[in-house]
Parts: sequence; structure tokens; C-alpha cells
Amino acid sequence: MMGRQQPGEALFYEFRLEDHVPADHPLRKIDRLLDFTELRAGLQDLYSHTGRPSIDPELMIRMLLVGYLYGIRSETRLCQEVHLNLAYRWFCKLGLDGRVPERSTFSKNRYGRFAEGDVLRSVFELVVEQCMNAGIVGGVGALVDGSTVEADANWTRRDSPDKIKDTWDKSERISRPVQTYLDALDAAGPPKPDGNGRIPKGPKYISETDPQAAWSLKDGPGRFSYETNYLVDDLNGVIMDVEATPARLSQEIVAAKAMIERSKGYGFTPKSLAADKAYGTSPFLSWLEERKITQYIPVLDRTKQTDGKLTREAFTYDAERDVFVCPHGHNLKLRAEMPERRQKRYQGNTKTCGACPIKASCTDAPSRSLAVSTDEPLREKVRAIAETDAYQDARRRRKKVEMLFAHLKRHLGLKRLRLRGLSGAREEFLLAATAQNLKRLAKLVPT
Repeated sequence: MMGRQQPGEALFYEFRLEDHVPADHPLRKIDRLLDFTELRAGLQDLYSHTGRPSIDPELMIRMLLVGYLYGIRSETRLCQEVHLNLAYRWFCKLGLDGRVPERSTFSKNRYGRFAEGDVLRSVFELVVEQCMNAGIVGGVGALVDGSTVEADANWTRRDSPDKIKDTWDKSERISRPVQTYLDALDAAGPPKPDGNGRIPKGPKYISETDPQAAWSLKDGPGRFSYETNYLVDDLNGVIMDVEATPARLSQEIVAAKAMIERSKGYGFTPKSLAADKAYGTSPFLSWLEERKITQYIPVLDRTKQTDGKLTREAFTYDAERDVFVCPHGHNLKLRAEMPERRQKRYQGNTKTCGACPIKASCTDAPSRSLAVSTDEPLREKVRAIAETDAYQDARRRRKKVEMLFAHLKRHLGLKRLRLRGLSGAREEFLLAATAQNLKRLAKLVPT
């Protein structure tokens, strides 16, 4: 006999939320690993001692973690899901009758109170500390890399900085990311010349809505982007630090230095670093050498980028006279030392080069010049490291950081930012990295 469900509701129910969350649910494992006691004490100064009680900051953090653990990027949808999903309610300590904050209240507290203190950085470091205490961090080798994420900025609303500023001047209302950008410009003052006395060029384009984002062609068609930079332990792929920067190649090394120095604060001092060729500049290799960190990094060598002209290998160095000798027997003498670039410049004589029969295949300038790194012995040392088995092993382990970026975009859905400004990018990248570490911790640590 076919059964038929009878609609209707009982007057009373016997229901216990604890019984409806499976024992092996990932959120149960993560909940056992979180302790916000110290964090709560640090948040006291952000709240007034009078007035009505506000939203519990732990509830806000738990809701944000749910959103990034399960790829729920919309705050409206996050509030709906926490209201409906029993496991989410249990994780957020709401019970059956706990009230989920309204979306507008949630956003106001997130962008107001959390922006005043580095709360999400503290949550990230709390999870990193848990990973270290659990013994899943090797602490011997590190991996570093960056990946671009599209900013919440329309690529068509771009122009030169001067024209965009004219647009802002005519606007009645300035958004928070734009005001932050303008305040930073005022604090920095006029551009300062570099070591060569030249004023650095500003960006060609900036966004009208998110001027801190950088115009990037790294991943195909041009778009405004930020870059999430990871410092990763090479044992189990735990993210030891994360840094948000505009998507500019020059910022990757700046971020790597900041992450290595900051991670010392919680006891992570790697003895080696694996990275791609973008990090193989002489200044950065020297910086690592000073800190006794082995460089498993390809050396960035631009000596062969001569547009079909003679490469540096065609010139012979005479150490006794400190000159380079060209294939036709002419000398290139030392003309300038550039310590800020860690380079020396050797240049030939204009008359000699002008009369040389092979000048057309050597240079289009009046005379040939060579820029030589003062760190050449170190560069040779790093090239020798590249011939070792340890280097090849480090290169294989470097795939772990690339897998983290793939997981970030495919499973966590972080392909385009929802928040604007560098502070918004920093917040999203910290939450995403925290979620990735929590997943790794729950997987590797028995509970």
C-alpha cells in the first residue's frame, strides 16, 4: 500500500540541535580547534562599556568563516544560509531560536568595528598557531608566490590619474576606497626622485571606483586586480602568512620580505625558500643570503635580452684592468657604479665603436654599454644550487602553493573581490587563507 504523507504540525516537538549535526561533520572538527578567549579579550577596547549590547564579535567571525569555508560570498545569502542551515546555526552558537543579524547590521559592524582593529589578522595568526602546536608545520622550508584576483572595478571606467581626479572633483559624493586613496596621496606628498634622480612614473590607468587596484595584463585581457601573496610551509602546505598588494610585479618581492619578517613573530624561520623566476633578482637573492636562507630560485637574467644584438657572453672580462673586451678587441671601461641598483656600468668609446665594422650587430647606440651586477658571485652560487637534487625537490614541492591558489579560486570562489580598496582585498585574502588553513588542520589533526 502506497503511503501518503499527511500535512500538519504537532503542537510540541522534542528537538535537540546537537543530535542533528553529524559527528564527522567538518564544522565539528573545526569548532574543536577554535578558541576565541584571547581574541575576545583583545577586542574589548573596540566596544563601549555603556549602551545596548552589540552583536557578539565571535558570532560575526564564525559567520564569516562559514561564508569562506563554503564559498558563500554574498552577505545577504550568508545571513539566509546561517538562518536555515542547522549545522551553520550550531557552529555559530545560535541554537534553534538564536537571531541571525540582519544583513545591514552585519555589514555595518564588519566594515566599521572590524576595520578599526586588525581582528581578522589576529584570527589568521590564531589558526596558524594552532597548526604549529599540532605539529603539521615543518619549519624548515618555505614557498612563496602570488596570484591575481580581479577587483570589483569596471575595466571601462578607467583613465589617467589627472582625468580621474577631475571626475572626482565634480562628484558630489566620494566613496570610502576613493577617499582612502586620496588620503594616502596627501600623506605621501609629491613624488620623490629615485637613486638616479628620476621621478618614478605613475600608473597609466587608475579605476574611477577602486583607484588602489592595479591595471594588470597578467591573466589575459586587461583588468583591475589585486594580488594575494602566500608564504607557505613546504611540509603540509600550511599558509604561514598572506599579504595583499596591487597586482604589480614589483610588489611581489616587497610582499615576500614583509611575510618572512612577520612570520618570525610566531616562530617560523625557514632555512630555504622556493619561488619562481620573478623573485630571482639580485637584491632579493642578497637579502635572503644575509638571512642565511637557501635560495631555490631561478636567477632572473636579462643579459640575453638584447633584441638580437651581441649578448654579454661575447665580451671577455679582464679582472686585472677591470675592463670588458669586445669580440673586435676594444675595451669597455667602468663608467659608473650604481649601488642602489647593485650594478656597475661599463661603456665603450664613442669614436671606437662608431668606426667598428661589427657595430650594427652590437648596438644601435653611439657606443656599447654593459650593466653588470655587483652580486655576480652570489648569482653564480645560486645557479650552482639549481644543479642539485635538493633544488629539484624544492621545485616539485612548490606546486603546493599553486594548488592552494587553484583551490582558492575553484572551491572558495574567490575569482573576483566583493570589497573595494586595499583594505578590502586584505580582509578577503585573510579570511580565505584562514579557511584554507582550517580545512587543512581539520584534515590532518585527529580530533
